[in-house]
Amino acid sequence: MPLQDKFGRVIRDLRISITDRCNYRCVYCRTGTVGAQYPELALADYVRMARVFVSLGITKIRLTGGEPLLRRDIVELVRELAALRTEAGTPPELAVTTNGHLLAEMAEPLKQAGLDRVTVSMDAVDAERFARITRVKNGYESVLAGLRTARRVGLGPVKVNCVLLRGFNEDQIESFGRFACEEQVAVRFIEFMPLEEDRAWTPEVVVPLAEILVRMANFAPFHQIEHEPSSTSRRYRFDDERGEFGVIAPVTLPFCGACSRIRLTSDGKIRTCLFSLREHDLHAALRNGCDDQGLARVIEHAVSLKEERHHIGEPGFVQPGRTMVHIGG
Repeated sequence: MPLQDKFGRVIRDLRISITDRCNYRCVYCRTGTVGAQYPELALADYVRMARVFVSLGITKIRLTGGEPLLRRDIVELVRELAALRTEAGTPPELAVTTNGHLLAEMAEPLKQAGLDRVTVSMDAVDAERFARITRVKNGYESVLAGLRTARRVGLGPVKVNCVLLRGFNEDQIESFGRFACEEQVAVRFIEFMPLEEDRAWTPEVVVPLAEILVRMANFAPFHQIEHEPSSTSRRYRFDDERGEFGVIAPVTLPFCGACSRIRLTSDGKIRTCLFSLREHDLHAALRNGCDDQGLARVIEHAVSLKEERHHIGEPGFVQPGRTMVHIGG
């Protein structure tokens, strides 16, 4: 039986954060004064926990952070994960979400180790604006080189995630449309969520899906294309077939009803939603000598308690204790 919560949702996607360290200090994410707060586990621990998840029906694994490429054992981790086998006898689909700064040098080793694809977080396609957002000089050129190298070695389709904030970078929407066509990447705009360290989120800062579509139409006509029911993104292709973009709209168009995801933090805690107010300590069970069946029971119990939905913007909404960089993107 696959992992299934009490609302009938089948859990197929696992996101593993392997560090909450980051070499960028993006202004919408980090205060700039708080670094890593949680420990990182040994590679073997991530592999063992992932193996149990896969035995329970997980078919897709995404490695996140923090910045996952800061873990220099990530190539070996990908190799170990690629050796796992799903119920169908195939390796799980493996992806990485990265800021791309170190990707140019690591894309080929990751591909050879078994990585299938990569998503690059990139919130501007202008070098000066990029530096202001990330608070890192000369980062734009490194990320662009990493993105292009990932495409060249076959880590595609390469996706680019852009978090939009009103008054900050929403004027980049049309430029990202051009970037998607010229670089042959799939851009994903993400509505800003209340997961930043300085707790400054307000509904007014969110650039909603409807506005994104209006602005993108100023660049070029487009049409909606099919997406999987569990996909987080509404997908669109330009009418001339040159490129694609999508919108992830958890604030104005939540997709909780079809959620297929579960998360494992860098210190081995299960989170059943980005906005969970509780965690389930899988690594403690491993450390205390649980066999794989015992670990499976911890996972199944956590899934049975998966939240029906988030409550962003509702009266009484409580932000989770961990922010995005400490949960895993």
